Amino acid sequence: MKVKMNESIEIKDMEPSVFKSMLHFIYSDSVPELEEAGGNRDASVVLAQHLLVAADWFGLERLKQLCERKMYELIDANNVATTLTLAEQHNCYELKAACMEFIKPPEVFAVVAQTEGFDHMIRSCPAILQELHQFNNVS
Repeated sequence: MKVKMNESIEIKDMEPSVFKSMLHFIYSDSVPELEEAGGNRDASVVLAQHLLVAADWFGLERLKQLCERKMYELIDANNVATTLTLAEQHNCYELKAACMEFIKPPEVFAVVAQTEGFDHMIRSCPAILQELHQFNNVS
């Protein structure tokens, strides 16, 4: 197959930094950016979330698992709703269960329910709210 050197391929809906991290993983089986962002918790979560979507899209199961693990390590009240949404949308059953367990205490649920991620979760995956009510006996 002949490819012209001046042709480019456009990949929509993916930040260049995420694509670069994904390519690095493909060639090295590592994602140093996930660890390097370790000093910035929010940056690590966002990168893991974006890489999870990319890994699922391109069928990179090991990368998907690494992202799930990182997101699991960094679950907190500010990101759990977004993480739960992604877990639901990308069939990450263990991550979903961990998020549900994290939200279980009523006082935690009350805090999470006030986040933007929670509003997004309700709009994106309304069935999750019903599951949360059943799982947590939240009214």
